[in-house]
Amino acid sequence: MSISLKSISFKSIPSVLKTSLSVSFVISYFLLSYSTAQPVEVNSYEANSNNDMNQLAAQQSDANNIDKETQLLVDYFFAAARTGDVEVLTQFIEAGFPIDHRNSQSYTALMVSAYNGQAPATSALLDLGANACLQDKRGNTAIMGAVIKAEFTIIKQLYRHECDAKLTNKSGMTLNDFAEYWGQSDKLASALLSNN
Repeated sequence: MSISLKSISFKSIPSVLKTSLSVSFVISYFLLSYSTAQPVEVNSYEANSNNDMNQLAAQQSDANNIDKETQLLVDYFFAAARTGDVEVLTQFIEAGFPIDHRNSQSYTALMVSAYNGQAPATSALLDLGANACLQDKRGNTAIMGAVIKAEFTIIKQLYRHECDAKLTNKSGMTLNDFAEYWGQSDKLASALLSNN
């Protein structure tokens, strides 16, 4: 069965992956396409004929398609983090997808899985090497997202990965300050006790 990768829509990716392509192949294709894409520069002195302009327009269109395809792949990765699909996350990472890649809101997959209460996905990402100390645009870490949602199991998982105790978010709050603000000091204290 022959499949054109340009015809794959975001909604069809899971079924295509299950039926005819391995995740590794799809990820490798998109990463290779993305890494080899060259910016198109239009020099008015070089583009004198309609043929040259048409060729440049086609190259620009191909570059835009690669960007859209890459964004679909990134969206699929973060959807797997949000829904707790450990198998897909693992295949992405093992195929070379950057584990600490950030989405458009500055969140990593670890932050997304922790905030959404996906304990197995959080554990898998940590085991695969995700950095628990990275901060989003507000300066919050994955454990702070778990604190907001009172995800005790995830708080315990993330607390095992020590970050600088003096680390503060953009509001100047440490983890303890943040937990107190959200009324979760007891959950954080329990996590501390259970990790000793």
